[in-house]
Amino acid sequence: MTTGKPSVLFVCIHNAGRSQMAQGFLIHLAGDAIHAHSAGSDPAATINPAAVEAMTELGIDISAQTPKKLTYAAVEAADVVITMGCGDACPVLPGTTYRDWQLDDPAGKGVDAVRPIRDQIQQRVQQLVDELLGART
Repeated sequence: MTTGKPSVLFVCIHNAGRSQMAQGFLIHLAGDAIHAHSAGSDPAATINPAAVEAMTELGIDISAQTPKKLTYAAVEAADVVITMGCGDACPVLPGTTYRDWQLDDPAGKGVDAVRPIRDQIQQRVQQLVDELLGART
């Protein structure tokens, strides 16, 4: 891990649901103690409205986010890369920690179907925050 704040990059295909929710949770839970970024191997035109609604229910606003294209530089700058279905499109670099989170894709699903995905992401992000910053008491 680099010196200073750890940097986490969340990657999914469209950068419109899972990775955006994960980035939102990381910012909410860790504040500015961890750099949080997200990107997609094939970004959508807009963020998933059901993901926005599901996050808003928990007081986290991701509505201003826009899907971003995954770049080599973004991966290079990250200490931890969390993939969520980006497959072989995610470059693997030495010195970077990679984890693959198997999560359903919320694309095309309503908010009722997105809530369980959101809750799984919240739990995993909390575990990641605890690991990177030390368990909170």
